[in-house]
Amino acid sequence: MQRPERRGLIIAVGAAAGSLALAGCGFELRRPPRLAFGSIALVGFAPRSPLAEALRKELSQQVRVLDGPDKADVVLQAVEDLRDKSVVATTSAAQVREFTLRLRFTFRARTPAGRELIPRVELLLTRDLSYSEIFALAKEQEEADLYREMQSDVVAQVLRRLAAVHV
Repeated sequence: MQRPERRGLIIAVGAAAGSLALAGCGFELRRPPRLAFGSIALVGFAPRSPLAEALRKELSQQVRVLDGPDKADVVLQAVEDLRDKSVVATTSAAQVREFTLRLRFTFRARTPAGRELIPRVELLLTRDLSYSEIFALAKEQEEADLYREMQSDVVAQVLRRLAAVHV
């Protein structure tokens, strides 16, 4: 039987070795992509678009987000920004049991002079949502959460595409 002091020493040495192994593996949290321009203008969005607000918030951490496209280095033009919900499954009594949620965002990026930086890109995300009338309020909240998650995924994809742009 080992003494308690020796057992504690063995555990401490093992923990130190494990932490050193993890520190040397190169693990690093994902950072937002670095943008190679100084300013951007967002055009073509609906007046109170949640996607435009999320993009503006993320972009403003790295570049200036301008209201007008005249003085911007890059102009991000929203061609289509749609949220869609369709019934996928119903019961024999015509009660809805499942929806499909879609978020479609089509955009392109250009310089103020009109030179195309990113050709027209369409991002389409879909999620399935089961439904029950008994839990209608909870399902409404789940739907909002799914749309929010899809929106943040679209923002991340747009940022990765903008990181490849060199003006």
